[in-house]
Amino acid sequence: MDRSLDLPSLRRWLGDRQTHWLEALEELVRCESPSGDRQSIEACARIAERLFATEVGISDIRLIEESGVPSLVLRSGGSGGPSLLLLGHLDTVWDIGAWQPLFEVSGSRAQGPGVFDMKGGVVVALAALAGLRQGGGPQGGLTLLLTGDEEVGSEASRDLIEAEARECSAVLVLEPPLGSAVKIARKGIGGYCLTVHGRAAHAGLDPDRGVNSLLAIAPLVAEVAALGRPELGTTVSPTRLQAGTRTNVIPAQASLDIDVRFATAAEAERVDARVRRLRVALPEASLEVKGGANRPPFEPDSSSRIFALAQEVAAELGWPDLEGASVGGGSDGNFTAALGVPTLDGLGIVGGNAHAQGEWADLDSLPDRAALLAGCVAKIWSGRLS
Repeated sequence: MDRSLDLPSLRRWLGDRQTHWLEALEELVRCESPSGDRQSIEACARIAERLFATEVGISDIRLIEESGVPSLVLRSGGSGGPSLLLLGHLDTVWDIGAWQPLFEVSGSRAQGPGVFDMKGGVVVALAALAGLRQGGGPQGGLTLLLTGDEEVGSEASRDLIEAEARECSAVLVLEPPLGSAVKIARKGIGGYCLTVHGRAAHAGLDPDRGVNSLLAIAPLVAEVAALGRPELGTTVSPTRLQAGTRTNVIPAQASLDIDVRFATAAEAERVDARVRRLRVALPEASLEVKGGANRPPFEPDSSSRIFALAQEVAAELGWPDLEGASVGGGSDGNFTAALGVPTLDGLGIVGGNAHAQGEWADLDSLPDRAALLAGCVAKIWSGRLS
């Protein structure tokens, strides 16, 4: 690593500015930005734009929109070395007004909608890049991409994410860690909806004239669940069954929603093939299958080299061994890892209760996480991945 970047000194500088980072976090959290609310996400993006322009000196900034979803793209030129993508999102799962008080600090804990997932991660990036700016060290190309639909599947932003990743040597994802462990693998995610079409009839007068869609779909619940292979990291979970209109009517239609998680692309293909071969046994009933995989798996090979660099950074900071975790939930890092671009996830702020009341972030962790991120960026810029 370039010896001009003194990581312990950078960590102290970051800690001395703790109040400054707290102010940035509060401003972002107080600007509520639920998925699907274009104006609110754009307002949050404008705050991020100002913060990064002021603190980091980034002037190449674009606010773009795909299918009504805003994304913020910030670029910083370098000396021609390796280029990096820092990847995050601004949308949250919280509706406007769902959280009161909107932002609260008690001791070292901050609470508010999206404070952990993942506006805290945006501030970690802000602090890390500000620290690199003042601390010297290697320089390189960098793109920061903050999207607006990660929490609802990234349908609008996926092409943009993949296009940016293809131009970079590595991707660092600003999602929260697991405890303090970075995320070195994530399961892929899929979803299916099975719909059985039958025929309605009066349940008392002439039930035999009907084709009971609920009876037809019921055996599929157990058949679907049996497709899971937990020993391989594959879960296939029936999650919602709906049928009928009234208690005295034979149900003409029934539907079953299925959540699928898989650790490898081969398992995704196996489950998909089996789901599409399902059949109903009830005469005159028909089965319709919709859905499929929507996030590819993030396999450990994609993160191994950057994880090793992150462990070196942690050692230079005097930490115990940095741990890596494999998790079931997906992120936009799944897309970049599947492209073969080295990707490391979970570089955001420490905290907990994501997507739940009491969501919180540990303010004391922010300088540490920013120093870890800054060290990873510097090592990659120094050509350590090549």
